[in-house]
Amino acid sequence: MAATQRTQKEMVDKVTQQLKTEEDPMVRLRLACLLRGSSGIKGLGRCFKIMDDDGNRSLDFKEFKKGIHDYGISAEMSTEDIQEAFNKCDKDGSGTLDFDEFLVQLRPPMSKARRTLIEKAFKKLDKSGDGVVTVEDLKGVYNVKKHPKYLNGEWTEDQCLRQFLDTFDSQDKDGKITSEEFVNYYAGVSASVDSDVYFDLMMRQAWKLTT
Repeated sequence: MAATQRTQKEMVDKVTQQLKTEEDPMVRLRLACLLRGSSGIKGLGRCFKIMDDDGNRSLDFKEFKKGIHDYGISAEMSTEDIQEAFNKCDKDGSGTLDFDEFLVQLRPPMSKARRTLIEKAFKKLDKSGDGVVTVEDLKGVYNVKKHPKYLNGEWTEDQCLRQFLDTFDSQDKDGKITSEEFVNYYAGVSASVDSDVYFDLMMRQAWKLTT
């Protein structure tokens, strides 16, 4: 279940209003990502991952600033905002930050109950249990039989499943969703849903979760 267009619009409207008055640079960065929809935070993570040539999963300020610029959200962030956000994450003052920890800090706050539901949904999808959801994992979990393009013969089952995965993916759309990416996506959805009761209902209905 991806966020509906209505939910996305409500979130973008809400975020736009918050950006007008928010002064905390980390919150501004979070809001700037969420302007791009529920997958905005996950997309920034992907952007940083692509830049991580040596695979050490850390960023210096120059890389951090370039990633924000390349992702197209620098209009909402002044250079001072970017520097302050970096300094907040660089807690040991080393001049570098671990971008996995950074993404955790960037996620909108979520209750333990919401986080548990998201993890349950991912486990249901991840049939192989390897921490990555692929088209093969989705077979038998996500039913494409009512998909209009499957019904008219335009797409195969695999094409429908790949399109479903792409909903959760960001720029590079590699057909794989990790647990981290799934949580980052739903952190964005969660930010648009004020009611814990509604979020619980939405997740249980969408993924047919039991207790």
